[in-house]
Amino acid sequence: MVGFRVAPMLALEISDLKKTYASGTVALAGVDLKIPAGGFYALLGPNGAGKTTLIGIVMGLVEKSGGSVKVFGTDATAHPQAAKAMLGIVPQEVNFNPFERCLDIVINQAGYYGIPRRTALPRAKALLESLGLGAKLDQPARTLSGGMKRRLLIARALVQRPKLLILDEPTAGVDVELRRSMWDFLQTLVAEGMTILLTTHYLEEAEALCKNVAIINQGKVIRQGQMADVLAISKTNPHDKNFKGGRLEEVYLQLTASDTPNQSLRGVA
Repeated sequence: MVGFRVAPMLALEISDLKKTYASGTVALAGVDLKIPAGGFYALLGPNGAGKTTLIGIVMGLVEKSGGSVKVFGTDATAHPQAAKAMLGIVPQEVNFNPFERCLDIVINQAGYYGIPRRTALPRAKALLESLGLGAKLDQPARTLSGGMKRRLLIARALVQRPKLLILDEPTAGVDVELRRSMWDFLQTLVAEGMTILLTTHYLEEAEALCKNVAIINQGKVIRQGQMADVLAISKTNPHDKNFKGGRLEEVYLQLTASDTPNQSLRGVA
């Protein structure tokens, strides 16, 4: 009997994705990206590389100029509502009503997806408890610390139980202890089958967490694949006394230096 190898399911499949703004700026110049279901996937690149535009198109917030996006096999253009139902996003900027109660922010998000309050209420409470915000349920969001606001964004993104969660700089400005507890929580979700797409300028986090990675620059994906394979192109010996930083940092600089020679790592977003 001949055995056939079954292709892994893709959480996100992007083909020849293009975006040119009215100003003439080319943000995406034919991006191809395949993100397998399950686990962390890192999307890295300098400021202006096209990451924000790509995420905006996937979420249905930016109109593409060409190409296609499929979320778990569902064409996001032909069936936008079905695709959005499988997506959750934690944006880089805090964008909720600061005067609203934390509990209401999460419940109201559920309402956008047609989830009845009787279902949303216990789900929202459980999420906030899991993220260490159980004592803050009835407090207005403006009273939270910066790290707690990040946790509230995560709870809001998870209330409709997405299959693919997009994290856009989720730990920016968050202290080390809080970052670690957030990753512990998110790794639990991955263990339960969720797929997480991560953009971050903390390259050591991406290297430690993500099995797969794509590096985008000037609107094109210049390298993608399993993290181990991408790290293998490093020309630096990590045991060398002159080695500075993680291997992913070295690879990132190698791949982007020719196009952005003055780009600081702090500009990765």
